[in-house]
Amino acid sequence: MKLIFGAMNIGEPGDGRTRVHRVEKAQQMVELYKSYGHKDVDTARIYGNGSSEEFLGKMNLESVNLDTKLFPSAVNPAMASATTAYHHTPSDLRRGLMESLEALRVPKVHVWYLHSPDRTVPFIDTLWEVNKLHEEGYFEKLGISNYQSWEVATICDICDQHGWVKPSVCQGIYNAFHRAVEPELLRCLRHHGIAFYCFNPLAAGILTGRYSRHQPDAVAGGRFDPVSSSGSLTRRRYYHDVYFDALDILRPVAKKHGLTEIECALGWLSHHSQLKDELEDGIVIGSSSIEQLEENLRAMKTGPLPQEVVDALNKGWEIIRGNQSIYWH
Repeated sequence: MKLIFGAMNIGEPGDGRTRVHRVEKAQQMVELYKSYGHKDVDTARIYGNGSSEEFLGKMNLESVNLDTKLFPSAVNPAMASATTAYHHTPSDLRRGLMESLEALRVPKVHVWYLHSPDRTVPFIDTLWEVNKLHEEGYFEKLGISNYQSWEVATICDICDQHGWVKPSVCQGIYNAFHRAVEPELLRCLRHHGIAFYCFNPLAAGILTGRYSRHQPDAVAGGRFDPVSSSGSLTRRRYYHDVYFDALDILRPVAKKHGLTEIECALGWLSHHSQLKDELEDGIVIGSSSIEQLEENLRAMKTGPLPQEVVDALNKGWEIIRGNQSIYWH
């Protein structure tokens, strides 16, 4: 299964999502990732208020595929950069991509994503400029992220009608405890020949063994900090009793079979989910330390899980499914 290195945690301090604040450490993490045979690095204009791209631009990334995204921060002020805001208008798309390329110090990227829908701009206007930028050689493949299934279908229809570049990959939330993409989005992507890259494979840390329902409330600056925009979003998505009820089912079974929760989570995605290696699907893994990254990379080598573990994950999902968050923005 393709594994994509997510660089959201890399960047200058001051943004609650960044954890890796030195270029040298980030380079070591990418080298470790590459040593396991992988070559795709994913970032976004909004990550670290632009500093994630700037860090990557200072690194040796000649042998990797570099992907980035443009979030329509102007329509979501809580997620906006401290210095820039973008719509998905033609002018802002061009400005955003040029600023990404400048920060990354590259003439083009492998995949450029529309990071989230901008419903204040007609899709046809957005896609017209996206196609121009593609024809000018600034990116190789178009990606989309956080769109509803009907929006994906609409985008593909517009691109087909005009002969424009179509999305070839879509990013979305997917893990053993969050399967909202299965009923509609994945079917839509299969119909249109679009690969799926899942993020949050460890349910934002819930499936790491590090959290329990009786822990003290989230610390300032932490993953579930309700004060920060990212922490508040993650908290609303995952920090609920039903998730801990599901963990109560999984933990004794995983222990019985000598598996960590990370091995269960990544083993499920690799061997028991609806991801398909032959369709070029992938898993986005982000880490805040070299040790975490190595743990995740090793866990990706987990083979098919014992049926008892799969059953425990499925039982947990049945508890959660009525309370799951939406998969789109």
